[in-house]
Amino acid sequence: MDGGSRRRYGQILDLLGAVMSEESKDRKPALLDVVALLTDRPQDGLARGQVGTVVEPLDGQTAMVEFSDDQGRAFAVAPCSLADLIVLRYVPEAA
Repeated sequence: MDGGSRRRYGQILDLLGAVMSEESKDRKPALLDVVALLTDRPQDGLARGQVGTVVEPLDGQTAMVEFSDDQGRAFAVAPCSLADLIVLRYVPEAA
């Protein structure tokens, strides 16, 4: 056994650590932020972890989020509670 699977999971955990800093957990999603769902939404055909874009803040508690496939075609647009979203970061934040 060469430990390859452990290295693969380690890279995933490092990436998640960079993406999900403590600061981004507390930040409310804003217009055009890339977000991930923290809960399943079976009524909308969405699962926890799916990634979307905030297309319209509705009020202080809710935002309209568009979920698209790899080709950019929207497969769901749903109002989501801000508490059920986390803002994703693709660039590590400075310490």
